[in-house]
Amino acid sequence: MVKQVILDKVGNTPVVQLSPSELQSIGLYAKMESFNPTGSVKDRAASYMLQTLLNSGEINRDTVIIESTSGNFGVALSSYCRYFGLPFYCVVDPNIAAENEMLIQRLSAKMIKVTTPDQSGGYLLTRIEKVKQLKREIPNSYWINQYGNPLNAAAYYYTLATELCAQFERIDYLFMGVSSGGTISGTSRKVKEMFPACKVVAVDMIGSVIFGGAPQKRHIPGIGSSMTPDILKTAMIDEVIMVDEASTIRSCHELLDREMIYAGGSSGSVYSAVKQYFNGKAVSGNPTVVMVFPDRGERYGSTIYNPEWYMPFLEPKKTLELI
Repeated sequence: MVKQVILDKVGNTPVVQLSPSELQSIGLYAKMESFNPTGSVKDRAASYMLQTLLNSGEINRDTVIIESTSGNFGVALSSYCRYFGLPFYCVVDPNIAAENEMLIQRLSAKMIKVTTPDQSGGYLLTRIEKVKQLKREIPNSYWINQYGNPLNAAAYYYTLATELCAQFERIDYLFMGVSSGGTISGTSRKVKEMFPACKVVAVDMIGSVIFGGAPQKRHIPGIGSSMTPDILKTAMIDEVIMVDEASTIRSCHELLDREMIYAGGSSGSVYSAVKQYFNGKAVSGNPTVVMVFPDRGERYGSTIYNPEWYMPFLEPKKTLELI
């Protein structure tokens, strides 16, 4: 019998239908990327990119893999680099969730934490400068660069998007969160090829500058950015919905209480954006609306699902009832 390990089981994630009472005029579905081996959509990029680079000879088993990430991609790369026998240096920042820090620290070859904020008040640009420094100092090294590497978008074009197109006879709306940009870039291109009339709606967090918004401190990882990723130039986006953090928190709790879906922050943001988009809108024909839920809630136990953390984000009149 051929040996099967958990990391071989990336992809083929399920789709579930949601039926919120206020959205009865649409067919609402969620692609549950939490079912990937390390718990997020980022498994697809980590697995695809590393395998492609090894097969092409662009990297070898001695190449030091470097990336800036404090979230799911760091966990995925830590896991798949270990699986392929590659040393992985992960550059993180003080905003990293305790759950992610534990996993990355344990599974990567080295975790480097930057502590100097960039001009936006975040740490992304500082992390990238550290990555470039490491790249210069380590002769046989490769920067994954999720923000600009075409292989990142290709991973989702050939995996996530291909699955979606096979799972639905039509997709009228596709809602996806945006951060590094690779997921929506690859997925939107493939979905538009198969369903040209599909409207792709990007979901971003208030405080993110991706689509030209004013920068401000953001507290929920996994969505938004303090720069516009180069890879986003290849995305096919029709509309953008901005979501605030209080709405994201309430939507995560609503998903858990009403749908028994223990979702991560970006999933809550996408669900909130769908409700915002269709609220009061006359819709006919029961359109098929697909949301990509990138990850699960376990890594947000100390934040989104911790009353001491999330209560200050909610309006006083609503602190006793989340939904």
